Amino acid sequence: MQLARPGVGYGVVESRVESGQLFRHPIKRTRTTLAYIAVATMGTERERELFRRGVNRAHAQVRSTDSSPVAYNAFDPDLQLWVAACLFKGFEDLYLLFFGEPDAETAEAFYRDGAALGTTLQVPPDAWPSDRAAFERYWTESLDRISIDDTVRNYLLDVTMLAWLPRPLSLLFGRFNRFVTTGFLPEPFRAEMRLPWTARDQRRFDRLMAVVAAIVRWSPPVLRRFPFNLVLWDLRRRIRTGRPLV
Repeated sequence: MQLARPGVGYGVVESRVESGQLFRHPIKRTRTTLAYIAVATMGTERERELFRRGVNRAHAQVRSTDSSPVAYNAFDPDLQLWVAACLFKGFEDLYLLFFGEPDAETAEAFYRDGAALGTTLQVPPDAWPSDRAAFERYWTESLDRISIDDTVRNYLLDVTMLAWLPRPLSLLFGRFNRFVTTGFLPEPFRAEMRLPWTARDQRRFDRLMAVVAAIVRWSPPVLRRFPFNLVLWDLRRRIRTGRPLV
């Protein structure tokens, strides 16, 4: 969903940050992405500040050139707000799927805490929509701005097919990963990706998620938080030993 905004899509596809190239450095890229989510949702303010500095050094290289089809800059707060909104939407969808509709107090706290997904980077606190209704208006209006061309689509299709993993693993799990990914995508994004989805697919997806939800609900908190708790532990170890965070 994030890459459906052309500025984000081309920022990722054309990125000159070598260590952030998923297809060349899959472990490092995955660790950094998970660390961002972990520190934004479970870290301290100091840890977020230290991680922000590391991301900023990398993002300084992510900007469009004269040959880029669209203009972009990784420090653009509008694009960063979109990225944060997509992450929040994903968290919300998972919560509703696994635990059902929350009570008013939980829903309010859930949304308020979601702001950290943006403010951990360059999104000013007052740019995060003021409440859940304002967020829904922002989300609906933003859907008019999504557009995925062949370049970004082909990149994303390779990601969903796990082409960044060793070939035996991508062949074994790629089609399943694309199915689950497609199941979670709202229809406008499926259409942009040209991913077919039938009523039969939806029934299969619903059955699968019912099983996963049951496992999640019965799992102890330490397992529910995996792998983010492990990644946060590694991040704190890196801070203590002075190792790069990004």
